[in-house]
Amino acid sequence: MPRTLLIMPAWNEEEAIGTTVAEARLVLPDIDVLVVDDGSTDNTVAVAQAAGASVLSLPYNLGVGGAMRAGFTYAKRFDYDQAIQLDADGQHDPRNVPKVLAGLEHANISIGARFAGSGDYEVHGPRRWAMMMLAGIVSRLARTKLTDITSGFRAADREAIEQYVRYYPVEYLGDTVDSLVVALRSGLSAAQVPVAMRPRQAGAPSNNPYKAAVYLGRSMFSLLVALTRRPVKRGDRVDEKKDAA
Repeated sequence: MPRTLLIMPAWNEEEAIGTTVAEARLVLPDIDVLVVDDGSTDNTVAVAQAAGASVLSLPYNLGVGGAMRAGFTYAKRFDYDQAIQLDADGQHDPRNVPKVLAGLEHANISIGARFAGSGDYEVHGPRRWAMMMLAGIVSRLARTKLTDITSGFRAADREAIEQYVRYYPVEYLGDTVDSLVVALRSGLSAAQVPVAMRPRQAGAPSNNPYKAAVYLGRSMFSLLVALTRRPVKRGDRVDEKKDAA
């Protein structure tokens, strides 16, 4: 069985982190759980440790991209075969983790997609338009249909972990759009599997039209920046998975 690390970035998630970690450990007893504390000022660290997670604490808040890059560095240093991100707020059902990991049999990166026929998750207006436009462009790069490239519920094999250690931007949407686009342009492959989302255990999603319009602009800017970045050289690797995707 591949050694798998579940990476859970967390910033001030004391209300939800305990339940999320406990559920992940119960459902996935053979997978190690690492919480990357992203400079929390509440009791996130203590609650996560009490629930049974290993905790890697960052000295200050770096954002999801910085936290995930730290998690991938941990995965490489301790020789994990694959890693998967799970949100701390409970929206990602850990019962779908094996399903997302199974996508790594055919690709270097496996994305748990919210708009692929499973569940009733919906977004509307500019945010939805941005997601559809991004998915269409990135699908061309990936040479396979991707419907949800901003999903954080995604898994990486050894090659993708190596890629992310070398390049994983901390800017807004860098952890999703930018990291994926550069990985594809560097020769890695991606696939998606349908997953259902759950309500947050704490906090509230934003439905503000102004923020949705800002999201549209920033996501397109992120894509344009990613398309201008230099691909990561990885030697003479023979990409068998890309051919099989």
